[in-house]
Amino acid sequence: MRIAQDRLTFDTAPREIREITRELAGWSARQGIRNGVLTVFIRHTSASLLIQENYSPEVRRDLDEFLDRLAPQDPSRYRHNDEGPDDMPAHLKAMLTQVTLTIPVIDARLQLGTWQGVFLLEHRAASHRRELVLTLIGE
Repeated sequence: MRIAQDRLTFDTAPREIREITRELAGWSARQGIRNGVLTVFIRHTSASLLIQENYSPEVRRDLDEFLDRLAPQDPSRYRHNDEGPDDMPAHLKAMLTQVTLTIPVIDARLQLGTWQGVFLLEHRAASHRRELVLTLIGE
Protein backbone atom coordinates (compact mmCIF):
# COMPACT_ATOMS: atom_id res chain seq x y z
CA MET A 1 0.00 0.00 0.00
CA ARG A 2 1.32 3.42 -0.98
CA ILE A 3 0.19 6.91 -0.03
CA ALA A 4 0.83 10.07 -2.05
CA GLN A 5 -0.12 13.48 -0.69
CA ASP A 6 0.20 16.99 -2.04
CA ARG A 7 -1.46 20.38 -2.16
CA LEU A 8 -2.79 22.13 -5.25
CA THR A 9 -3.66 25.81 -5.27
CA PHE A 10 -6.05 27.60 -7.59
CA ASP A 11 -6.59 31.32 -8.03
CA THR A 12 -10.33 31.69 -8.48
CA ALA A 13 -12.42 34.33 -10.16
CA PRO A 14 -15.36 35.81 -8.23
CA ARG A 15 -18.26 33.32 -7.97
CA GLU A 16 -16.49 30.94 -10.33
CA ILE A 17 -17.49 27.33 -10.88
CA ARG A 18 -14.23 25.96 -12.25
CA GLU A 19 -13.64 22.49 -13.58
CA ILE A 20 -10.47 20.97 -12.10
CA THR A 21 -10.81 17.39 -13.40
CA ARG A 22 -7.76 17.63 -15.66
CA GLU A 23 -5.49 18.89 -12.86
CA LEU A 24 -6.63 16.14 -10.48
CA ALA A 25 -6.32 13.40 -13.13
CA GLY A 26 -2.85 14.59 -14.09
CA TRP A 27 -1.62 14.68 -10.51
CA SER A 28 -3.10 11.26 -9.80
CA ALA A 29 -1.52 9.69 -12.90
CA ARG A 30 1.94 11.04 -11.98
CA GLN A 31 1.91 9.29 -8.59
CA GLY A 32 2.53 5.80 -9.97
CA ILE A 33 -0.42 4.31 -8.09
CA ARG A 34 -2.52 2.23 -10.47
CA ASN A 35 -5.47 1.28 -8.25
CA GLY A 36 -6.75 3.09 -5.21
CA VAL A 37 -8.78 5.99 -3.92
CA LEU A 38 -8.21 9.73 -4.36
CA THR A 39 -9.49 12.01 -1.64
CA VAL A 40 -9.74 15.73 -2.39
CA PHE A 41 -10.25 18.15 0.52
CA ILE A 42 -10.67 21.93 0.26
CA ARG A 43 -9.26 23.92 3.19
CA HIS A 44 -11.85 26.70 3.17
CA THR A 45 -15.33 27.45 4.53
CA SER A 46 -16.51 29.72 1.72
CA ALA A 47 -15.59 27.51 -1.25
CA SER A 48 -16.46 23.91 -2.01
CA LEU A 49 -16.12 20.91 -4.30
CA LEU A 50 -18.65 19.13 -6.44
CA ILE A 51 -18.87 16.28 -8.93
CA GLN A 52 -21.35 17.30 -11.57
CA GLU A 53 -22.08 17.23 -15.30
CA ASN A 54 -19.24 18.79 -17.25
CA TYR A 55 -20.66 18.82 -20.77
CA SER A 56 -23.18 21.67 -20.82
CA PRO A 57 -22.10 25.13 -19.58
CA GLU A 58 -25.75 25.82 -18.72
CA VAL A 59 -25.41 23.39 -15.81
CA ARG A 60 -22.91 25.70 -14.11
CA ARG A 61 -25.14 28.73 -14.59
CA ASP A 62 -28.18 26.86 -13.28
CA LEU A 63 -26.23 25.60 -10.24
CA ASP A 64 -25.05 29.12 -9.46
CA GLU A 65 -28.56 30.56 -9.75
CA PHE A 66 -30.03 27.74 -7.63
CA LEU A 67 -27.49 28.28 -4.85
CA ASP A 68 -28.21 32.03 -4.97
CA ARG A 69 -31.92 31.36 -4.44
CA LEU A 70 -31.15 29.15 -1.44
CA ALA A 71 -28.59 31.54 0.09
CA PRO A 72 -29.16 35.03 -1.30
CA GLN A 73 -26.69 37.82 -0.71
CA ASP A 74 -28.90 39.92 1.56
CA PRO A 75 -27.15 41.22 4.71
CA SER A 76 -30.49 41.82 6.44
CA ARG A 77 -31.02 38.01 6.57
CA TYR A 78 -27.82 37.12 8.44
CA ARG A 79 -26.06 38.04 11.67
CA HIS A 80 -22.62 36.91 10.43
CA ASN A 81 -21.25 39.35 7.87
CA ASP A 82 -17.74 39.98 9.22
CA GLU A 83 -16.18 39.92 5.75
CA GLY A 84 -19.00 41.56 3.82
CA PRO A 85 -22.46 40.77 2.47
CA ASP A 86 -21.27 37.61 0.67
CA ASP A 87 -19.76 36.12 3.85
CA MET A 88 -22.63 34.09 5.29
CA PRO A 89 -24.17 33.17 1.92
CA ALA A 90 -20.75 31.70 0.96
CA HIS A 91 -20.70 29.58 4.13
CA LEU A 92 -24.23 28.34 3.47
CA LYS A 93 -23.40 27.41 -0.12
CA ALA A 94 -20.33 25.49 1.06
CA MET A 95 -22.51 23.69 3.60
CA LEU A 96 -24.94 22.65 0.86
CA THR A 97 -22.23 21.26 -1.39
CA GLN A 98 -19.09 19.37 -0.28
CA VAL A 99 -15.62 20.00 1.11
CA THR A 100 -14.35 16.43 0.56
CA LEU A 101 -14.63 14.15 -2.47
CA THR A 102 -13.60 10.51 -2.79
CA ILE A 103 -12.91 9.20 -6.29
CA PRO A 104 -11.91 5.62 -7.17
CA VAL A 105 -8.80 5.15 -9.31
CA ILE A 106 -8.46 2.09 -11.58
CA ASP A 107 -5.58 1.61 -14.01
CA ALA A 108 -4.24 5.05 -12.95
CA ARG A 109 -7.44 6.79 -14.14
CA LEU A 110 -10.11 8.60 -12.15
CA GLN A 111 -13.30 6.56 -12.40
CA LEU A 112 -15.67 9.41 -13.19
CA GLY A 113 -18.74 8.82 -15.31
CA THR A 114 -18.96 9.90 -18.94
CA TRP A 115 -20.44 13.33 -18.15
CA GLN A 116 -18.92 13.83 -14.70
CA GLY A 117 -16.32 16.43 -13.85
CA VAL A 118 -14.85 17.75 -10.61
CA PHE A 119 -15.53 21.40 -9.86
CA LEU A 120 -14.16 23.97 -7.45
CA LEU A 121 -16.91 26.40 -6.46
CA GLU A 122 -15.86 29.87 -5.36
CA HIS A 123 -18.77 31.25 -3.36
CA ARG A 124 -17.26 34.66 -2.56
CA ALA A 125 -17.77 37.80 -4.67
CA ALA A 126 -14.00 38.33 -4.90
CA SER A 127 -11.06 36.32 -6.20
CA HIS A 128 -9.27 34.05 -3.74
CA ARG A 129 -6.39 31.59 -3.65
CA ARG A 130 -7.88 28.21 -2.74
CA GLU A 131 -5.90 25.23 -1.51
CA LEU A 132 -6.80 21.59 -1.99
CA VAL A 133 -5.18 18.69 -0.14
CA LEU A 134 -4.92 15.53 -2.26
CA THR A 135 -4.41 12.05 -0.83
CA LEU A 136 -4.07 9.04 -3.09
CA ILE A 137 -3.99 5.65 -1.37
CA GLY A 138 -3.45 2.44 -3.29
CA GLU A 139 -0.97 0.22 -5.06
